[in-house]
Amino acid sequence: MTITIPIAVEFLIVFPFVMAVLMFCIKKASLLRNIIAGLGGFSIMAIAIWVGVQVLSKTGSTKNTYITNAETYDHLIMGGEIFLMCVVIFLSIKYKKYYAILLSLIGTLPVLWMDITGNAITGKSHLRVDYLSAVMILIVGIVGILICIYACGYMKDYHNHHVEVEDRSYYFLALLFVFIGAMFGLISSDNLGWVYFFWEITSVCSFLLIGYTRTQEAIDNSFRALWMNLLGGCGVGFGLMYCNMSLGIANLSQLTQIVPRTNMLVMIPVTLFAFAALTKSAQFPFSRWLLGAMVAPTPSSALLHSATMVKIGVYMLIRLSPMLAGTFTGVMITVIGGFTFFAASLLAITVSDGKKVLAYSTISNLGLITACAGTGTTEGVWAATMLILFHAVSKSLLFQTVGDIENCMHSRDVEDMHGLIIKLPRLAFIMIIGICGMFMAPFGMLVSKWAALKSFVDSNSVWLVLFLVFGSGSTLFYWAKWLGKICTVIHQSYELEDITPRSEMISLFPLTTMIVVMCFAFPWMSDHMIQPVLNEAFYKKIPNVIGGSDVVIMMIMVAMIFIIPIGSRVLSIGKRSKMTMSYVAGVNAGDDRHYIDSFGKERPLYMSNWYMTEYFGEDKLLAPCIVISAIIVIIMLIIVIGGSI
Repeated sequence: MTITIPIAVEFLIVFPFVMAVLMFCIKKASLLRNIIAGLGGFSIMAIAIWVGVQVLSKTGSTKNTYITNAETYDHLIMGGEIFLMCVVIFLSIKYKKYYAILLSLIGTLPVLWMDITGNAITGKSHLRVDYLSAVMILIVGIVGILICIYACGYMKDYHNHHVEVEDRSYYFLALLFVFIGAMFGLISSDNLGWVYFFWEITSVCSFLLIGYTRTQEAIDNSFRALWMNLLGGCGVGFGLMYCNMSLGIANLSQLTQIVPRTNMLVMIPVTLFAFAALTKSAQFPFSRWLLGAMVAPTPSSALLHSATMVKIGVYMLIRLSPMLAGTFTGVMITVIGGFTFFAASLLAITVSDGKKVLAYSTISNLGLITACAGTGTTEGVWAATMLILFHAVSKSLLFQTVGDIENCMHSRDVEDMHGLIIKLPRLAFIMIIGICGMFMAPFGMLVSKWAALKSFVDSNSVWLVLFLVFGSGSTLFYWAKWLGKICTVIHQSYELEDITPRSEMISLFPLTTMIVVMCFAFPWMSDHMIQPVLNEAFYKKIPNVIGGSDVVIMMIMVAMIFIIPIGSRVLSIGKRSKMTMSYVAGVNAGDDRHYIDSFGKERPLYMSNWYMTEYFGEDKLLAPCIVISAIIVIIMLIIVIGGSI
């Protein structure tokens, strides 16, 4: 049988659920489980790459519409919605978190009522794969699957170090593959009812993953993630009902073709979907669920923070972006995104837990992507899409590396990573590549921020420009001090045993290579991956955002990466190296580990970063940020929905 795009897309949605069943049936960690996970995972990756290449290689508009007769699928999805609701109700009663039941009923029952009574409009299509879907399929199929494969080796080591946690790695791995299948379903779905179903699967899966250890902290954090995402699910459900019953619309593509100025009522579902996107992408005031996700094992953090969960929200905003230009909803989205970018960058400065720094960095970068999408400009969509690509790869790599460092050092504190370049050189090198990919030239995150700045200037928003400038400065601060901690060796450091298994390196090495390759392939990615997204989103040919002069500048920056160290090495030939003792507030004792203070006493030498907690620590900044952003969100909903009614 010849493989076609429709068949391949259905495979990507269904086969991960089959893999989940297989993972659940293999209870013990074994070579067999690793082989099945590897073969199944790489099969999914291969099909995802094939679909991405096939769609992106098309010219003009993709217009890929699949599954027009889906009555059987609709019944299955209806049953799935009931099952998810029952799972939430059961666990909420078990742990006495009754508020989650209310939100689940509010979101699901109206949708079920529409389906059962026949008020739901089926629409002409259920699946549609366009250029943006193809980009997201590549991200999920490559980065998401590598995380699943990484998890097979990691979970075995995790339970060796955390013997107090019951080994349910089979259940954990099954949830990861369910997550992957739901992501493929969501980004391929055009029918709003299907979007809602897959949206809810990701909410329930994230809830179950965060609560994996079943400690009280994990339970509390998982239910926080659940109620916040169920609240967003209510937004999707109400938006779906309004589209069906008031606008006669069943598909997301139909909604995005309406010009808001010709029908302002369309801004009601757009605002509801945008609100749901804010919850899923952990924007203030909904950011605490993503911070709480760190209690779960590292693969869960990597999946939630990089390739899947948080990308759903910004994916939806990019879909809606052309409709947000010049609207009140668009202004509110950009303000929330810009504020989140700046505030989360400041908060990242104040913490030393490696995972928490990455969490705040994720929230911050999602804020920037949200702000870009909210502008509704071509530069904004270009920057948002490119940021998604680079952030997914870099952040996935960083989370996995921090998890491996924690297994080797029994700590993930940034301060304990002093001299990591000597202690764990292989992991340190991987970490350096990941950090550079997040903030240094010529890696794509920095160049994308340039495009973001241009979109903010074009939108005539002074506040957004200020948020970007000062937020970028804060970003530079926390990444630079972490990078400095890894590379600086003030006193003697001894190499530690790197116990990272080969199965985890199967994920780490490809991700590291991808970051470097993407740096060189940046102009090609802009022409062949991002420009088609712009042309299709705005229904016209969009001039290249990256011009010839920009490409020349990027190539010069790439060349400097090699010229500077090689030149330094050449200039040092024939010269003797000179060892210099560290300068401290006293006399160095001579061993570079102690110094003599002003009272003549010998004291140990220790270098520590400055975290500025006395100025804007979590206890001072987090609560006000949540309150301010909550007020902005409420104002947006009241004005748009109330004004339209």
